[in-house]
Amino acid sequence: MTVAEQLSALGAILAQSSIHSLFQPIICLSEQRIHGHEALSRGPSNSPLHSPLNLFAIARQAGRLTDLEAACRESACRRFSEQQLGGKLFLNISPESLLEPNYPSGRTLKLLEQVGLEPSRVVIELTEQTPTDDFQLLSNALHHYRDMGFSIALDDLGAGYSSLRLWSELRPEYVKIDRHFIDGIHCDPLKREFVGSILQIARASRAQVIAEGIELAEELAVLTEMGVDLVQGYLLGRPQELGVREVVAPVMPVASGGQPTVGLNATLGQVIELFGRHQHLESLEVLGVDGRPCGLVHRSALPVMASSRGRPAPTEAWQAR
Repeated sequence: MTVAEQLSALGAILAQSSIHSLFQPIICLSEQRIHGHEALSRGPSNSPLHSPLNLFAIARQAGRLTDLEAACRESACRRFSEQQLGGKLFLNISPESLLEPNYPSGRTLKLLEQVGLEPSRVVIELTEQTPTDDFQLLSNALHHYRDMGFSIALDDLGAGYSSLRLWSELRPEYVKIDRHFIDGIHCDPLKREFVGSILQIARASRAQVIAEGIELAEELAVLTEMGVDLVQGYLLGRPQELGVREVVAPVMPVASGGQPTVGLNATLGQVIELFGRHQHLESLEVLGVDGRPCGLVHRSALPVMASSRGRPAPTEAWQAR
């Protein structure tokens, strides 16, 4: 497809507001709940600009990145509100758009008023695809959003041109570790050192860390042991048009032997589901609130647990270590 055809396709997408919004869950492990959703955008399925890489690349080339991001935000906010999803909505915005001098002030706030969303439920997720030179101007723009009630997240920490300086300058409420440092972390000591350093800085700056791009149970296990509480990735939920309302099964790391585990707050239905999916297991390891093993639940105890009727399993069903 020629550049001219791509530009024409982009113009049609913007004119018709034909952006598709997908939502990927961000899960809080300690509370076993959905903390929020990141909104991700796609072009029409029958368009050569369906891929976000192609879509945003041609928009940047055409000088229409700000228009495209505004359309994506509008679609995401409306769909999020229509589905009445709980938790936070994470919206991706590039520094280029934030620093656009002609961008109408208050446009995002007005949009939220129209769809019935409070700014306190929205996180501006700063994506860095190009170098950022004017840190003071960017800081002023983000403080403007923060003053209106929005939270700030720094995306892909460790991958951008100046992400560590951005963290220092902007003091975001959230930092998202780039997927490169999550991929294979269970067998890479250097990546564990990097993530450990990020966790230390986050504690000092009172930022919450989100590990994104988790695809393996072993990666989740290591991150949980290190103290990461907010997680995102294909292992936990793929981007989809309908957002997830609740964690339907215990999101816990595998035990040291590679077996699934449950948390102390697991319901009877969740325990039965795990036993159903792992017919060879006679017991499941139970993890405490600190993520450490504290007991076992045996398959033979299911009749005893049935009296709970889906509430958290009775403590007498656990066999303490």
